[in-house]
Amino acid sequence: MASCCSTGPACDFALKASLIFVVLVCVVSTGCSTKPLPVYGQVPDFNLVSQTGAPFDRHSLEGKIWVADFIFTNCTSSCPRMSTQMSHVQPLLSEFPDVRLVSFSVDPKRDTPEALASYAKRFHAEPGRWYFLTGDQKTLDALDRRSFMLGNVDGSLEHSTRFVLVDRHGKIRGYYGAAQDDPTPALIVDIRRLERERS
Repeated sequence: MASCCSTGPACDFALKASLIFVVLVCVVSTGCSTKPLPVYGQVPDFNLVSQTGAPFDRHSLEGKIWVADFIFTNCTSSCPRMSTQMSHVQPLLSEFPDVRLVSFSVDPKRDTPEALASYAKRFHAEPGRWYFLTGDQKTLDALDRRSFMLGNVDGSLEHSTRFVLVDRHGKIRGYYGAAQDDPTPALIVDIRRLERERS
């Protein structure tokens, strides 16, 4: 017996609808995989300062899942795009009270807490959810180059446009490109997967 949907517009619509349904199920469940996310490295202890002027170290993120990126406030190209994408992630975290967003400055000489606070306001950063960090250039360089393996904080202001996902134990679990594709869907899927690792 021939299928009732073999060719034609009706069949195309049904196939597209089925595909959309599968994608949605993947996004709202476990990301279509039960395999644990890989571990790429460990974030070491660090001591920096947040946009409020308060000290901020890795222990401030203990037990939290967090998303990191590297930006600077005088940037007019990639940084506004990255921060806009991060601001799109922020409202999707309402169901994840323990997830944090962390933006490290690659221009600590100019990115004072006051400058970071102004930048945070520009992108509607929620206090206590999204932190902007500055401090000693050597500390930031070690984090960027040796821990996250994204580049150097050496005054050149060249930096990666990738986002990094870190688990509750400070282990790096994912990298997400921001230069072309919107990383938001993949980030949310993998945050859900890390949430399910709670044990």
